[in-house]
Amino acid sequence: MEYEAEIHGVGVSWCDFGTATPVVFLTSHGNYVSINISPDQAHSIQSELQDERSERPLSHDLLLNIVTELGGAVDKVTIDDISGGTFYAQIHIQRYVDGQPHAYSFDARPSDGIALAVRSNCPIFISEMVMDSASQPIEDSTLYETGSTEWE
Repeated sequence: MEYEAEIHGVGVSWCDFGTATPVVFLTSHGNYVSINISPDQAHSIQSELQDERSERPLSHDLLLNIVTELGGAVDKVTIDDISGGTFYAQIHIQRYVDGQPHAYSFDARPSDGIALAVRSNCPIFISEMVMDSASQPIEDSTLYETGSTEWE
């Protein structure tokens, strides 16, 4: 089973040593999942969420342009596994050849999948296993304010 998720935003998590780590917060069914991401990925996701595009295409823009030019579309992104604190994702693409759909799935970092999802306006899903092992009830915690760029 998969749960459709929404991007709550990009924020900062502070480790015990005082280091800021960017995170993306996904919410679904009254729970949230926080996924650590790199500063570059955080910037890519946050800028798209705020509708602030750079003059030149970022890597995620380029990839989406290539997929589109080759007749494909990002269908969905799934956060489908977690192992040792590392999340795993799949980017699902549909491509039409001679009017026939062909489905493709690509292993990806969740942050890359999320960055493509916000650009292509496709849904993000979280597997039941990931929700069971990594989600927290929203009411048990205050989600960090979004829009922060303290990691930069």
